Amino acid sequence: MAVKPEKKLTRIELEFDKGNWELTTTKQYELLTSEAVWRAFLNSYTGRGFVVFDEEVLTREKILETLKELNPKIVGEETLTVEELIDKSMSWNNVLA
Repeated sequence: MAVKPEKKLTRIELEFDKGNWELTTTKQYELLTSEAVWRAFLNSYTGRGFVVFDEEVLTREKILETLKELNPKIVGEETLTVEELIDKSMSWNNVLA
């Protein structure tokens, strides 16, 4: 399957209940099994995370429904392209100066 670099994705920043690492890990895995989810990270220690997904295929309501046991709240949102996501994921962008 080929994806155009200019395809639009949505990144939502989340806050949720902290502490239950087992449930958080399970929910992160559930999200990542969807083809519409490009990235997902849920940190049970901080109660924060993010999900990058294709909103044409998967709605934010479905994501929040999947995470309902964690009491998620969307605290930020960003639209980005596949090209921008790949560029931001490159290791040289993660080097501390």
